[in-house]
Amino acid sequence: MILKSLALLNYKNFDSKSFEFNHTINCLVGNNGVGKTNVLDAIYHLSFGKSYFNPVASQNIKYDEEFFVINGEYDKDEKTENIVVSLKKGQKKIIKRNSKAYDKFSDHIGFLPLVIISPADRDLIIEGSDTRRKFIDSVISQSDKNYLSNLINYNKILSQRNSLLKYFAANHTYNNDTVDVYNQQLQQYGTHIFEKRKQFLESFIPLFKARYKAISNNNEEVSLNYKSDLFEDSLEQLLKKTINKDKALQYTSVGVHKDDLEFNIGDYPIKKFGSQGQQKSFLIALKLAQFDSIKAISGDNPILLLDDIFDKLDETRVAQIIKLVNDENFGQIFISDTHAERTENAVKQVHQSYEIFKL
Repeated sequence: MILKSLALLNYKNFDSKSFEFNHTINCLVGNNGVGKTNVLDAIYHLSFGKSYFNPVASQNIKYDEEFFVINGEYDKDEKTENIVVSLKKGQKKIIKRNSKAYDKFSDHIGFLPLVIISPADRDLIIEGSDTRRKFIDSVISQSDKNYLSNLINYNKILSQRNSLLKYFAANHTYNNDTVDVYNQQLQQYGTHIFEKRKQFLESFIPLFKARYKAISNNNEEVSLNYKSDLFEDSLEQLLKKTINKDKALQYTSVGVHKDDLEFNIGDYPIKKFGSQGQQKSFLIALKLAQFDSIKAISGDNPILLLDDIFDKLDETRVAQIIKLVNDENFGQIFISDTHAERTENAVKQVHQSYEIFKL
């Protein structure tokens, strides 16, 4: 799969801009603020129907304009695919494939597999468990429509159960039969989600460790551990045991919506004990393992977006990442960097065709 061209209209800082891309490596270089990351985000938008960096859709419209349009043309499975994402203020976002609008955005997820590596990924280490769950869900959902459907249904039932708990508290009442209905549905969807996450991580963790070993030149040991309430008991039993706590809190305190990933370097949390370089290497290894996982399942090379990844990495680690890209068939890669010379020197080592866009 190759992104051949991209056209932007009123997207973020661009009024009108178009690109014709190289089929292997594309480098976007320029000073901070010129829109390098915005181009990568537009490409991300075409795959996921949303921005990677700003979840408020209307804020991706250029200042003082009423709408934005992102238009991408792809070569996929020997066919041309045209994807358009557009948004007008006060209206719903629209995603079209070959001029036909999707009824559900979830139907589009996974059609254009993509992995982004960005400084914003540091949130995976420093933020709460919600960010790490979204990472797992994003990887699995790109190749498993059933998982995405279970996740959507689980979150809908969870929201209804939480609303019910608030209603009980406000009205000084309680109905166990109604709660049981929600518990059974959460058990059904939650168990599928838990089993799929567990199964996915069993194959993902070795990929991640291998990637980290290569980037760090085999100098450090890292680990990734899956934490879930469902290792202790079935979700239905856990919900029954915690009902008094849930009534007091007015929300559901156990379930797969509380799952987390534990990131360690050696025997210690990387958040507290990892250097900036080690943390960045950890995140890059996570994302490259995500690439490996999606490629193994889909049989297609995801598009790889590298946003400002050379910053805060020493020359040895940069060289290791470039070597990985050179040694394997990565498909199409997009790189943003403030240092044009650094980027060009790096990609020259790869012995593949490349294009440099100066913004």
